[in-house]
Amino acid sequence: MADFNAILEKTKAFSKKPPTEVYLEFYGLYKQFQDGDINIEKPADDLGAAKYDAWLSRKGLSAEEAKAAYVVLFEKYNPIYG
Repeated sequence: MADFNAILEKTKAFSKKPPTEVYLEFYGLYKQFQDGDINIEKPADDLGAAKYDAWLSRKGLSAEEAKAAYVVLFEKYNPIYG
């Protein structure tokens, strides 16, 4: 796997802002490898609820599985937003 920290930095530095649904894909994977399975209550606000759902959708993935999926996602979207 490529240097994962470098991929994180490249994702943060996309030259074009991805739409919310793409951002949420990255967010869910990021939270899963950083914090593991979701451990908070669902927020009432729309963005908070969307982030919650994105993280919840990754429940059960190990940190390594989430990182691998993040790399695949980066490789998919980097040509578009990179």
